[in-house]
Amino acid sequence: MARKSGSSPFERKKPSLKQQPLVLIICEDTKSSLQYLKDAARHFRAIVEIEKIEKVSIINCGKNDPLNIVKEAIERQRSFDQVYCAIDRDTHEKFDEALVLAKAHKKISVIASYPCYEFWLLLHFKKTRKPYTGLGKNSSSGDLLGKDLRKCEGMESYEKGSSENLFEQLFDKLEKARERAEQVMNEALSDGELNPSTQLHQLIQRFESLGTPQPI
Repeated sequence: MARKSGSSPFERKKPSLKQQPLVLIICEDTKSSLQYLKDAARHFRAIVEIEKIEKVSIINCGKNDPLNIVKEAIERQRSFDQVYCAIDRDTHEKFDEALVLAKAHKKISVIASYPCYEFWLLLHFKKTRKPYTGLGKNSSSGDLLGKDLRKCEGMESYEKGSSENLFEQLFDKLEKARERAEQVMNEALSDGELNPSTQLHQLIQRFESLGTPQPI
């Protein structure tokens, strides 16, 4: 077959796939949720290294409150295409201020859990809309949620801050958790009560899309 006029056998082919964006995820937690998200991103092949550049970075920045995590995201956003802040509502006084600040920056998205990340784990076992409200210094919302989580099969020894291999342990329940999280979030937005709910299923979906080659 004759070569088209002007073409060269050494001419580079145009790429057929979109370049994977540079993504940063900043976690409030230093152990459990941080490790869970790293394991989830690896499973969906979102964490890849191209030309010695890691396309998805999941970190704890040394800050443990939502407002300072969002401020850290603002500082770092120039080096990334997208930045996600995985934070808990808990009893943080400046949580709403953090949400407002994040909205002012297009690259930054908040992935919030009400009251905390453990609600995402609980959704692997059941759907609930029971609010978790602390009863003082001796019983926080996280403590109450932890008690319910430890009633679930295989979670009897779970402790907040644990770095166990939870993603692999709960993987066979992941799809149900995603379905329940979507249902709960829709109901929470409808009735105006976000406690309990979580957006972590949206981050799992993002990992899945990042790990899937996208045609141009």
